[in-house]
Amino acid sequence: MENAKSLTTRRLVESAVMIAIGTVLSMFEFKGPWALGGGITFCSMLPLVLVSWRYSCRWGLFTAFVHSLLQMLLGISNVQYATNVWTAILIILFDYVIAYSVIGLAAMFKNRMKNQQAALVLGIVVTFLIRLACHYISGVIVWEVLWPNELGWAAPIWSISYNASYMVPEIIITSIVAVLSYRPLQKYYQGEDLK
Repeated sequence: MENAKSLTTRRLVESAVMIAIGTVLSMFEFKGPWALGGGITFCSMLPLVLVSWRYSCRWGLFTAFVHSLLQMLLGISNVQYATNVWTAILIILFDYVIAYSVIGLAAMFKNRMKNQQAALVLGIVVTFLIRLACHYISGVIVWEVLWPNELGWAAPIWSISYNASYMVPEIIITSIVAVLSYRPLQKYYQGEDLK
């Protein structure tokens, strides 16, 4: 019983630390010269990927959900732009809660593929693309209505261009760092130290 208790405590502490690391990394963003907006971070989502890989998608979803609430609190000024309750709900869901929570599913291919590095990258690519889709939807149905883009582009084209300009580099950077860190941290990724 004590062992299960200490494992639960360890999981909670590690998850809190990973949320903190991800939050700090999200504050150091840079704009690519190609970006139409948004910021590129240095692997701010990788800590959530690690939690998912170590403790399962279920725990990863919970951890990523908590992270999404923290990101929403830090970006609360975006929610204040809503002109009504429905717009606020859409911003909360598509720019924060769903967009960040989905990262918790990054381990979805872990036990389905022989090549674990490929499973890691595929999980990152799929979950980050779902996050991109959330931001895209928000861009089309919320932000384009609030602030039409200054270039006069159609809402779907502007939204995918704007959001992909920071999400695609984020996918590439996180995938590269995950692959490079996998071998030295393989026991950690696989949770072998928990057994």
